[in-house]
Amino acid sequence: MKAEELLARVDHTLLRPTATWEEIDEVAEEAWKYHTATVVVPSAFVRNIANSYHDTLKICAVVGFPLGNASTVAKMAETAQCLADGASEIDMVINLGMLKGGDTNFVTEEIRQVKQLCGERILKVIVETCYLTEEEKIDACKCVTNAHADFIKTSTGFGTGGANLEDIKLFKEHIGEKVKIKAAGGIRTREDMENFIAAGCARLGMSSAIKILKDELTE
Repeated sequence: MKAEELLARVDHTLLRPTATWEEIDEVAEEAWKYHTATVVVPSAFVRNIANSYHDTLKICAVVGFPLGNASTVAKMAETAQCLADGASEIDMVINLGMLKGGDTNFVTEEIRQVKQLCGERILKVIVETCYLTEEEKIDACKCVTNAHADFIKTSTGFGTGGANLEDIKLFKEHIGEKVKIKAAGGIRTREDMENFIAAGCARLGMSSAIKILKDELTE
């Protein structure tokens, strides 16, 4: 794939807790310049980016990030504010404790409520695979599918591990036909990018994609 084709599938990301507005703005400018799928940022920065780029850049905000164990009410409020501020996509972390405790109804309903709030805007659901057994990963696929979310996403990048190809294969076997896959965490080379896309990922969450491909890009 050409570098531009790869970047069109990248959610260009900066979620470091110490990131300043100047750093966020720099990443947003890179996303705009190199036509990545979105720029992914903490919810507090969405409005500033929207005011700076006026619908010329798709903004994705993270919700319930990175732990996922905020209340559903809190996640709904954060989602509503992000959408009002200009986000066109939401990446939400599930409640891992509820999933691991077997309460898949809670997990499904929480996702469903957030998706209902998003409407036609894209909801990606982060299931943090590094903490899940294979059975729990399959349960997560069912929750995401039954709640009618748009994507299942592997990782926050803040857990003990990131994306791997085995999980992508497992997802493909157990998600619904309309659910897409986003891999995130630990994707560090061009080869990694191509391998995850070949495995079936529609999006890649990365902070280093532009740096990796910079020599191939035209100014």
